[in-house]
Amino acid sequence: MIMKEELNLVQEWDKTFPMSDKVDHSKVTFVNRYGITLAADMYVPKNVEGKLPAIAVSGPFGAVKEQSSGLYAQTMAERGFLTIAFDPSFTGESGGTPRYMASPDINTEDFMAAVDFLSLNERVDAERIGIIGICGWGGMALNAAALDTRIKATVASTMYDMTRVNAKGYFDNDDSEEARYEMKKALCAQRLEDLKAGEYKRAGGVVDPLPEDAPFFVKDYYDYYKTDRGYHTRSLNSNDGWNVIGCESFVNQPILKYSNEIRNAVLLIHGSKAHSCYFSKDAYADMVKDSKYAANKELMIIPDAVHTDLYDGGNKDAIPFDKLEQFFAENLK
Repeated sequence: MIMKEELNLVQEWDKTFPMSDKVDHSKVTFVNRYGITLAADMYVPKNVEGKLPAIAVSGPFGAVKEQSSGLYAQTMAERGFLTIAFDPSFTGESGGTPRYMASPDINTEDFMAAVDFLSLNERVDAERIGIIGICGWGGMALNAAALDTRIKATVASTMYDMTRVNAKGYFDNDDSEEARYEMKKALCAQRLEDLKAGEYKRAGGVVDPLPEDAPFFVKDYYDYYKTDRGYHTRSLNSNDGWNVIGCESFVNQPILKYSNEIRNAVLLIHGSKAHSCYFSKDAYADMVKDSKYAANKELMIIPDAVHTDLYDGGNKDAIPFDKLEQFFAENLK
């Protein structure tokens, strides 16, 4: 028998964005194939009859559903889709111990479990399900789309390939056998330190206070996670971050290996001024190279947008919600 863990879910509105009067909101839970119970916010458009197309949303990496993913989910619900924004395993209000771990496999499964939940929901048309992954969960979304044939349309917004950045560093600056060896050596030593200490050392979230000489992308993250714009008490990036060894398995488990075999529609969205734009450009190139399914793949570059502008729009309404609505309407027919 599949058992659900009892989760302690906050019922009052505690999002970083205002509540919409166009949708009904509720908390829901579902279980992935590892037995971890996931918590989600469900948004249902008001005064709509019949079975609805549905979208599952998660990300950014180290964020919670009360931040960017919830904004995407609520906005898409306003546009006629039943949506859920979920906390991945080991984070936020979702279950899973030890806390603050990540896994290419388990976190891909989180998306597939969300599709399970939506497929069995009486208000959802199971033939019309899509997903949205933001930042690091953009890569997870593409991996899920390559594995789960029920996903009819996928959006990856301001995407990170977490396996690439863990194995090669930012901008591939540490892409050498020697650099990877030293990193793996340090992680293995940390495993023993954690066991001796009886607890996992945290890596620290976004740096605070912000150094004057911080790189632009660090300032970009600070502006979202450490200010009233996006701070949340359960967000790893806003607070103490992942466990130091939390992302260890990403180093040698590339998640985009079979992306050019995704048959259903994919839209990648990125800001032209985002430090991370190379992830989407390269992922798109790999996805369409020698692929029989390139015709329904698209890369959309948002002029002048930085990485976190696609978390909440920044101050320029950078998230192309009209495009997202059109994309899902066309591909979730």
